[in-house]
Amino acid sequence: MKTFFELEHRLGYRILRWVLSVALVSGIVLSTTQIILDARRVSHDLDQQAAQTLALVRDAATQAVFSIDSELAQQVVDGLFQQKAIRYARIAHPDGEPLAESVRPLQSESFRPMTDPIFRPERIYSIDLTRRSAPDTRYGILQVHYDTAHTAYTWLERATLTFTSGIARAVILGLVLYFVYHMLLTRPLLRIISSLTRVNPDRPDDRLLEVPSGHDRDELGLWVNATNNLLVAISENQKKHLEAEDRVSRLSRYDHLTGLPIRETFLGMLGGAIEDNRRSKQILAVYCCGIDDFKGINEQFGYQAGDQILQEIAQRLSSDTGESQLMVGRLGSDQFVLVEHHLKDSYQAAATAEWLLGKIGESIPVGSHAVRVSATMGIALFPADSSHADQLLQRAEQTMTLAKGTGKSGDHFQYYVARVDQEIRERKKLEKDLSMALAQQQFHLVYQPQINLESQRVIGAEALLRWTHPDRGLIPPDEFIPLAELNGTIVEIGEWVLDEACRQAALWAREGTPIRIAVNLSAVQLKQANIVESVLTTLRRHAIPPGRLELEVTETSFMENLEDAVDKLKELRSKGISIAVDDFGTGYSSLTYLKRMPVQHLKIDKQFVQDLLINDEDTRIANTIIDLGKSLNLTVIAEGVETEEQEYYLRQRGCQLAQGYYFSRPLLPADFEIFVAGFHGRLAEHVT
Repeated sequence: MKTFFELEHRLGYRILRWVLSVALVSGIVLSTTQIILDARRVSHDLDQQAAQTLALVRDAATQAVFSIDSELAQQVVDGLFQQKAIRYARIAHPDGEPLAESVRPLQSESFRPMTDPIFRPERIYSIDLTRRSAPDTRYGILQVHYDTAHTAYTWLERATLTFTSGIARAVILGLVLYFVYHMLLTRPLLRIISSLTRVNPDRPDDRLLEVPSGHDRDELGLWVNATNNLLVAISENQKKHLEAEDRVSRLSRYDHLTGLPIRETFLGMLGGAIEDNRRSKQILAVYCCGIDDFKGINEQFGYQAGDQILQEIAQRLSSDTGESQLMVGRLGSDQFVLVEHHLKDSYQAAATAEWLLGKIGESIPVGSHAVRVSATMGIALFPADSSHADQLLQRAEQTMTLAKGTGKSGDHFQYYVARVDQEIRERKKLEKDLSMALAQQQFHLVYQPQINLESQRVIGAEALLRWTHPDRGLIPPDEFIPLAELNGTIVEIGEWVLDEACRQAALWAREGTPIRIAVNLSAVQLKQANIVESVLTTLRRHAIPPGRLELEVTETSFMENLEDAVDKLKELRSKGISIAVDDFGTGYSSLTYLKRMPVQHLKIDKQFVQDLLINDEDTRIANTIIDLGKSLNLTVIAEGVETEEQEYYLRQRGCQLAQGYYFSRPLLPADFEIFVAGFHGRLAEHVT
């Protein structure tokens, strides 16, 4: 289809370009010629008009000169000035001494630089003043200067109309010619090309070309019929070749029992997949899977049942691959191999391995029995374990063999590198513990005060999630939050965090400390269709005014689906909820999206604050964010303030709010209340 559009544009626009070019050039040449001829005629008319004017006043001017009557001469000159085109008029004696004269300046018009070279700024006309009784005696001279602006303006209007109408006629004529050509030739050709693009190269005779309407017996119709005959002949020849090739290929490249690619064939497919992932710089996983105790299955149920089990497993692996991009092959006996493309990390391969083992472990009907089999799997990763297809497959097989030799029961997998294997297992264990942490009340919130640097008052608090693991103790948020976002539990956890933070804010408000509470909103939560209603319901449940809630989103959290994120945040903002951009400066930092987002607060990431006044680059970045906030009328919040010097500098630079260990670490609710009372108490003492 891409070629079809290229051909359409190449031919259609080329014809249109040529037709319009010829028509425009012709129109320009004809219009220009007409304008030049009109300019010559106007110039001639101007000369004739001047000659007629001089002839009309000649006798009166002669009488004035003959009688040396300056009053009469001035009347003649004033009469000439009734014509707006006359700029200067003079009646003079033969020696040049003027008897009467008048002058006015040339009109200043914007078009004069265009018309003056054609008609000249002014034209000078003069005649000798003689009497009919003595034609040879010269009594004086009458001289008139014509300002060409009036005549030039009339000519320019007419020339503009002539040129415009000429171009318009040329364009219309060109479009009409193009339309006729399109209807007679280009349009039928496009229909033929469209029919040709729908031809299946594997079965050319399934969809033959359509003859354009009205062209059954002309050259186009003959061409289509000849092409259709050729397509039919090609199709018949292809069928014969494909049948022969399929028989040979199937025997040499695929397993006769399962229909899956054999080792040699699969290695070629694996090599292509490696190159594809090398270009995209992504991870590829090879899964080598062996059925546990397949010899015992054959002995118990017979070899025919064993073949049936292998066929069923092959069918499951090749036809039901979920969302993964899997290639499947058979290495021989009870071993299968699979390849998964475009993985983000090795942890994703572990999820696929568990899913595959689950599919294999489903019961298989064999006669009157339902047989359950287990499998052991070895995993090798590209590029970490190898960048060559044969080595990667070999290491996956070796890992599977080692995993079977550990003596563990079936349905387990192992990575080629022991360290990676251990990391994945620890992460899987942590994921399992995380799924139960909320139900077992292992989460709690701490609150870090947010200080108004100008008033030195506590105006808010950021609610921060903490997880106390029963065995490992306190687990850093940077370790379990990404995991919660990956497996989706962040949605339920985020709802709990919002509910708990609002509950605490409502409690503080009833006790006389109404402060704003800031809650982080993850990218996964922002994608939820009901996120707006969920937030509003929580506020209503705890009777919290929307203005006391601030939702913090990171720059990267809304870039995957910007339009949807903007709509949801605007709806939240319309209800009175504040929106803050967290860790500003570490992500995209685009003024385009910042202008579109309903943001009230910018939070300077702590990495720019911790080296403030030490690292010039970090200092410049912090200053830029503060200035940006001022220019956009946004409140700027500095995170990670740890020293008095940082607090003083930020306050002097105009940063409105700050939080960090200089003021207080994140506190439990009771400790937070004590801190607020003590902080404001010290401020009151200082004021006193």
